[in-house]
Amino acid sequence: MERRYQRKGDSDVGHLREEKQGILYTAASYLLWGVLPLYWKLLEARPALEILAHRIIWSFGFMVILLAATGRLTAWRQELRAMRRRPALAWGIAAAALLISANWFIYIWAVTHHHIVEASLGYYINPLVSVALGTAVLSERLSAGQWLAFFLAAAGVAVMAVEYGSFPWVALSLALSFGFYGLVKKLASVDSSVGLTLETMAVMPISAVYLLWLYNETPALVGAAAWWQWVLLAGAGPATAVPLLYFAKGAKRVSMTMLGFLQYIAPTISLLLGVFLFGEPFTKAHLYAFSCIWAALILFSIVQMRQAPERKKWKRNSLQA
Repeated sequence: MERRYQRKGDSDVGHLREEKQGILYTAASYLLWGVLPLYWKLLEARPALEILAHRIIWSFGFMVILLAATGRLTAWRQELRAMRRRPALAWGIAAAALLISANWFIYIWAVTHHHIVEASLGYYINPLVSVALGTAVLSERLSAGQWLAFFLAAAGVAVMAVEYGSFPWVALSLALSFGFYGLVKKLASVDSSVGLTLETMAVMPISAVYLLWLYNETPALVGAAAWWQWVLLAGAGPATAVPLLYFAKGAKRVSMTMLGFLQYIAPTISLLLGVFLFGEPFTKAHLYAFSCIWAALILFSIVQMRQAPERKKWKRNSLQA
């Protein structure tokens, strides 16, 4: 009996240690994503499409090196063979590649064109967009509280469109592109590191051809770049991959509820950077819109916390049946 209790205690300690590691990994990923605008701001003199092309090429190169270092090249080759046998998987990877490329481009453009506040709004909206897509495509059911949270967020977007006088296309484009990306990734069900390698590989040839054309048509772009800008363009690969890898490590170790709280670190940091460091305007329209969305997220998080024990109980009963 004493030995059994000891084993249970060791298991609890091990679980707590895993959870702490998961929180650290996940928080680190969101912190890195939150400060990423500082990185793109250093390159704001360069065209957004050029930055995107470099980001894709160097991300692919970095991921191949990483897979080789971690012994995951075999898994990558297996997925490539599976794509030849299953056209649906290949189309899924292609769709994910286009969606994440669009998301990256919009974000880079937003940061380098003084729209960091609106970009942060997009990532606040994103969890609610993911829920809406899950309901529409995967037939997931929403509670009354989740529906209310969704309509509150929609009201926030509507208020901003009316009061600010322009449609917040940057925010909604970011939220929708990343929401659909998450949906495609869920349906394709490919390992995160292998998946990112396949996605960047799919659009890398287009990026390489574009850069060759760009530098041939406008050679002044090559001569105008300082050495540190080339270093930053090449560093876009690790800057992209490292947060994703930290997130993958952390997400396996923490609950969905904890993940839900931590995901607001990145847009909050971006919002603060946009307002206080880069001096972007934060008008009454922004305040009304953000207030609606923050209220929606608080309500959504409370509903998730209340539902978490019920989901655990249902899962435990299913396993025992």
